[in-house]
Amino acid sequence: MSTTRREFIRVMAAGSGALVLGVRFCRAGRFPTEDFRPNAWVRIEPDGTAVIQLGKTEMGQGVQTSLPMILAEELDADYTTVRVEQASPGPDFLELGTGGSTSVMTTWEPLRHAGAAARAMLVAAAAERWEVSPDSCRTSQGAVEHPSTGRRFGYGELVADAARQSVPESPPTEDRSRNTIVGTARKRRNAADIVRGRAIYGIDVRQPGMLYAVVARSPAFGGEVVSFDDTRAKQVRGVREVVRITRGVAVVAEHTAAAIKGRDALRIEWKDGPGASFDSDTHRVTLEQATETPGVTIRKDGEGRAAMKRAAQTLEAVYHYPFVAHASVEPVNCTVLVEDDRCEVWSPTQTPNTVQRVAMAVLQLPDTAVRVNVQLLGGGFGRRLNYDFDWEAIEVAKAMKGTPVQTVWTREDDLRFGHFQAASTHRLIAGLDTANRLVAFEHRKATTPHNIYRPPTPEQTADPDTVRGWAWGVYDSPYAFPAAEMTYAAVDAPTPIGPWRAVFSPSSVFARECFIDELAQTCDRDPVELRLDMLGANDASIPSTFEIGEDLVERQRMRRVVETVAREARWSDPAPAGRAKGFACNVFHTGTYVAYAVEVSLRQGQPLSKLPFTVHRVVCAVDCGLVINPAGVRQQVESGVIWALSNLKSEITFHAGRARQSNYSDFPVAVMDETPLEVETHIVGAEAAAPNGLGEPTVCPFTPAVVNALSRLAGKRIRSLPVRAADVSSR
Repeated sequence: MSTTRREFIRVMAAGSGALVLGVRFCRAGRFPTEDFRPNAWVRIEPDGTAVIQLGKTEMGQGVQTSLPMILAEELDADYTTVRVEQASPGPDFLELGTGGSTSVMTTWEPLRHAGAAARAMLVAAAAERWEVSPDSCRTSQGAVEHPSTGRRFGYGELVADAARQSVPESPPTEDRSRNTIVGTARKRRNAADIVRGRAIYGIDVRQPGMLYAVVARSPAFGGEVVSFDDTRAKQVRGVREVVRITRGVAVVAEHTAAAIKGRDALRIEWKDGPGASFDSDTHRVTLEQATETPGVTIRKDGEGRAAMKRAAQTLEAVYHYPFVAHASVEPVNCTVLVEDDRCEVWSPTQTPNTVQRVAMAVLQLPDTAVRVNVQLLGGGFGRRLNYDFDWEAIEVAKAMKGTPVQTVWTREDDLRFGHFQAASTHRLIAGLDTANRLVAFEHRKATTPHNIYRPPTPEQTADPDTVRGWAWGVYDSPYAFPAAEMTYAAVDAPTPIGPWRAVFSPSSVFARECFIDELAQTCDRDPVELRLDMLGANDASIPSTFEIGEDLVERQRMRRVVETVAREARWSDPAPAGRAKGFACNVFHTGTYVAYAVEVSLRQGQPLSKLPFTVHRVVCAVDCGLVINPAGVRQQVESGVIWALSNLKSEITFHAGRARQSNYSDFPVAVMDETPLEVETHIVGAEAAAPNGLGEPTVCPFTPAVVNALSRLAGKRIRSLPVRAADVSSR
C-alpha cells in the first residue's frame, strides 16, 4: 500500500456501531521545527525520543504495547524509549475509534508507512549534512550511521533538517526477515502503573473544584419525568444542585456519596414509556415462535432447505441465549468542564469523535472549541462505544458552567440502564441420509438488532444484505454443507441493544457448535473428526460483511487450528475419571481462526452464585495472521476464556420493563477459584503477511466447548444459558 501526504485510509466497521479509523499524513511544514513530525502518527523530539500518537483507546487489549512495536520496527527506534501519547479528535485524524477487534489490523499498514517515511526523511537529512548518498547510510536503534566513515547522528540531532525534507510517497519498509521487535514477546507497557495504582482511568480524573453527579433515570424503559420534588435532596449535606436533563434528574454534590444520598431523597413522578410492560420470559417465547418459520435468507448453499426433503431423518434443536450486560470493573463515567466558549471532556470512551460531536450539538460549539481527553478504560467490551453516559455528563456540566463535574454511574446504574447483548433463539435442523451422512443444514436465528444508535427500519430488517451484517456466526459458518440455508428474524424489544464483546457471534457460535456436537452424537461420530469432514477440502467464497475483514473463509486455516488443538490436547485419549472433554471452533469476521478443547468435571453443592463445574484444562489454537506480540496473543486468549466463563453463569432478566439484576451479587462473574487450572495457547500461522483482529475471537468457541463437555457429563443436552446446577445434575 503506497501512502502520500494527502492519502488516508478510512475503514468502517459496520454492525458494531459507527467505528471509523482514519489517518491523514500531514505536511511537515505545518509543525514547528523544534520537533520533527512527518505525519499524524509520529513525532521525534530534539532529545531523540520517538512519540507515537495513539489513535486507539487502551482498555486492556494492549494497544499501548503492540502499536508502538509496529512503529518502532519501521522507524528503527529503541522500542523501550518510544513514548505513547493518547490522540484526541482534531484535524490530524479523520476519526478515532476502538472496537470490532480492529486496532492492530487497521493500523498495521499506516503505522509501518509512518515509521518508514520518518526513517527515510531522517536518513535524507543526515546524508545531506554529510554530502553523501542516502543509500550509503543505515539506521540503528534511533540513529543514522555512515558505516564507511564511522559518522553517526542520533535522530534528535536531525529533527530540524528532517522536518524540511519532502515526505516520501512510497517509503521502503523493512524486510520482515530482519524484524527484531515485531514477533517478539513484550510485557505490557503500563502493567507496572496498573499494579502500583498510578494508571489514571476515567473514574480517577480529578480537576480543581470538581463536583460529582449521579442521575435518577426512569426505572422502566422509555419512561419520562412528569414532575419532581428536590426539597429533601437539597437538604442532604454536600448536595450543591439538582438538574433536570433529558434522561432524568441529576444530583450534583461535593462527593459521590452525597450525590447518591441526594438522589435517593428525590421524589419523582414518572410517565411509563412503551417498554414498561416488557418481560424477558414472554420475549423468550416470542423469539422461539419467530424461529418456527424461516426468516430472511442470508446464506444458501446448494438447494438450501429444499434438500431437507430428501433426508431419511432429521435432527432438530432449539437453543436460547439470554440478555447479558458488560459489567466492566470500572462503571461508566465522564468528567466535563463547560465554559462560555469552550468545553473539555475527560472520558473513558471508545468513540472520542462521537463524544466531541455530542458536545458540539448540546453546547452549540464548533469542533475547535471541544477537546476530548481519552482516558484509560477499566474494561470496554463495546459498552463505551455508546455515548449515553457522555451525553448525560455534558448536559449536567452545561448546567454547572465554569465548574468541572464528574458524572458517575453506580454499579446498579450500569447493570440496569446500560445497553445489553440481545437475547436470541436459534433453531437448527440437520437432515441425514440412511447412512447418517449430512445432506442438509438449516440455522434460523431470531433476535433484536442493535438499536442504541438508530433503530433499524422495516426495510432494513427485510433486506438480506443488511441483515447479513448482523448475523456473524450464522452467515459465515466455516463448514462446507452439501446444502444449507441460514435465516434471520428481527424481533422488536424496548431494551437498549448494542455492542458486546464479539458482538453478534457469541450466541450464534454457542448454538451452532453445540448442535454440531449433538449431530456427532446422533451419527456416532467423533466431534473433531466430524468437523474436519465438514470443513471440506476447498476454501469458501463467502463475501465479508465487514469491509476490512477477509473475503474468504479459508477452511485450510480452520483445519490447521482444529488439528493443532486435537493434537496438543491429546483429544483421542480418554478423559480422566469423572471428567469429560469438549470441543468447539470458529472463524471470526476479521479472519481469525480459533479452536478450543477443554476438560471439565462437576462440582457438587455449589451456591447459586458459583459455577457447578470446574474447567481443569484449556487448550487453544489461534491463527490471527501475523503476530505482533506473542505475549499479547496469550493474554487475549486467557481474557477471552475468563470472559466466556462469566457468560456461562450470568444473565439479565426483565419484568415490567425493569432489569431484575443490579450488582455482582445477582449478576455474578467468574472469580479466581473458578478460573481454569491450566490454559495452553498454540499460535498457528504467525508468519502471515498481515495481522487479523484478536480482542473478541477468543470468546466465541469457549462457551460451546465447555457446554459440550458438560452435556456429556450430565448425560443430557444443555441448550440454554446460563448453566445452572440443575442443568448438570446426574442423569
